[in-house]
Amino acid sequence: MRTRLRKSVAFAALAIVAATGVARAQGEIKIGEINSYSALPAFTEPYRKGWQLAIEEINAKGGVDGKKLIVISKDDAGKPAEAVTAANELVSREGVALITGTFFSHIGLAVADFAKQKQVFFMAAEPLTDAITWSKGNDYTFRLRPSNYMQAAMLAEEAAKLPAKRWATVAPNYEYGQSAVAVFKELLSKARPDIEWVDEQWPPQGKIDAGAVAQALLASKPEAILNVTFGADLVKFVREGNTRGLFKDRSVVSFLTGEPEYLDPLKDETPKGWIVTGYPWYDIKTPEHDAFLKAYQAKFNDYPRLGSIVGYGTMKAVAAVLAKAGSTETDKLVAAAKGVEVDTPFGKIVFRATDHQSTLGAYVGKTDVRDGKGVMVDSVYRDGANYLPSEEDVKRLRPQG
Repeated sequence: MRTRLRKSVAFAALAIVAATGVARAQGEIKIGEINSYSALPAFTEPYRKGWQLAIEEINAKGGVDGKKLIVISKDDAGKPAEAVTAANELVSREGVALITGTFFSHIGLAVADFAKQKQVFFMAAEPLTDAITWSKGNDYTFRLRPSNYMQAAMLAEEAAKLPAKRWATVAPNYEYGQSAVAVFKELLSKARPDIEWVDEQWPPQGKIDAGAVAQALLASKPEAILNVTFGADLVKFVREGNTRGLFKDRSVVSFLTGEPEYLDPLKDETPKGWIVTGYPWYDIKTPEHDAFLKAYQAKFNDYPRLGSIVGYGTMKAVAAVLAKAGSTETDKLVAAAKGVEVDTPFGKIVFRATDHQSTLGAYVGKTDVRDGKGVMVDSVYRDGANYLPSEEDVKRLRPQG
């Protein structure tokens, strides 16, 4: 009798523990997050702070449908294979409802393919290659940041106004750089058929021989240069270019250079007058951005970078999708994400149903030096919705079915 009683009590206790575990699980939604934290901390650390702030705000307001959002984060070390391994672990071991993140374009494409194969919802945060929403787009992948096409269209619009006819390019030799150069050349040549492309430099990402690149560009005698380098490569390129007079009396159009992550390290070496996309947080005066800036500075005692905006916007988008879906089932998340509206520090954005691209825009302006620091001046926000191809064009660019 005592043995049976003990077994009954033990079974009841286990049942209570199991029920409690289920209750806790039902009160949470797990989100898998992957990024190149150790490979590119200048961007990904502010990005992490951004999503941490967003999650804190979302949970403080009751989460999504009363469920707390829990983020399980992994570092892919800048390697596609590690990113896919991380994604697999998040789905199979951690039981996440969806995956977010990635920075480098080739890594974003690898995780997007994983999402397609495993039928998992993937909110790509930062990769810029057009392939992720077009030629290699799939039902399960959505992208937050303005793509190469969008930023190229913004920059080409300004570049077309320049008198320069002889153009050269420099870009890292991988998916992002190749994609950015291709679409910029296409758009600028369309606007200005008189343009001549006189040189292309393709240094390996993170391993630029800046002196040799600058010298080769000088030898081609361009009147203008498209730059797509970033991070430590950008600093080296600018330093060698300044030393050799590469930028003297030449126009330069540059992807991303106005982002604080990449502009700040240049300090007083920042070239003046480059046409850039970026994030002049110090000059943005809108209610949405003011509220974000105040909350970010209060939490981190630091100013935001573009990564902060992306991380924040990513988790706000995830929460909006979950709320609209009313479920964590993948098919319902996919359906909800099409056309979902999201409030961001840059204003309201929409994820297009056609190609799963958000309408988040970017600031376009010029580089300058202020108090010994690189800044963006004369900047204007360009709404991403105005720089996307038409729905009909997307149908030709993106696989159907």
